[in-house]
Amino acid sequence: MSQPHHPPQPEYGSATPQPSGVPGQPYGADPMAGGFAPPPKKKSGVGKVLLIVLAVVLVLCVGGGIAIWATVKDDVGEVVEATKTRVVAPETLNGRPKVTEPALVAASEQMAAEIKKDVPEATSQVGGFYGDPQKNDLVMIVGVSGVMADPQKEMNDAISAISGQLGTTNMAAVEPGPLGGDAKCGDGSSEGVKLGICVWADRGSLGMVVIYFKTGKEAEAEFGTIRAAIEQRN
Repeated sequence: MSQPHHPPQPEYGSATPQPSGVPGQPYGADPMAGGFAPPPKKKSGVGKVLLIVLAVVLVLCVGGGIAIWATVKDDVGEVVEATKTRVVAPETLNGRPKVTEPALVAASEQMAAEIKKDVPEATSQVGGFYGDPQKNDLVMIVGVSGVMADPQKEMNDAISAISGQLGTTNMAAVEPGPLGGDAKCGDGSSEGVKLGICVWADRGSLGMVVIYFKTGKEAEAEFGTIRAAIEQRN
């Protein structure tokens, strides 16, 4: 009687073919590299940035309830000056170029579109990003122009609206710069990212500057230059 046939057994220590289809390849190995796959690359953080953008846009457009109107009691000269105010997105911002990351470009466009939709009386609106998120150097700007009935109230309402989402603390009055009005800067954080936040308001505009990975004091140091590049008067 013939003996039953048994397939040869692999020697101790030899590799067994795995589902990857590569004979002798250890489980979990990278067939292209010939060894175990390297750990995944660190995420760029753009996703976190977008979550913060969403929080800011929602509170400015909805929670802030921006009121743009004038009353008969208003100083005519102030109103005329306010009507000449516009907010713009310059090509560079304090040495930083515009961000070209597609997701952030789309977010910039979304910010401006949401403000235009929710504040139809606005004479201009802006949203944008500058710097290099890969180098932890990133600035977000968002603003709207129009005649503000009560600029200080608008600024404080905007700060109150973002406080829950961005954990604002130490918001204190700072020098608004040659454009006048009121301004405050302080600290914030969201998605594990620290934020330097500055908000300004005058009779013709309301705006916010968020510098990622920086403190409120660091943001304050740049605020005057940044605001002057965003807000213009004809």
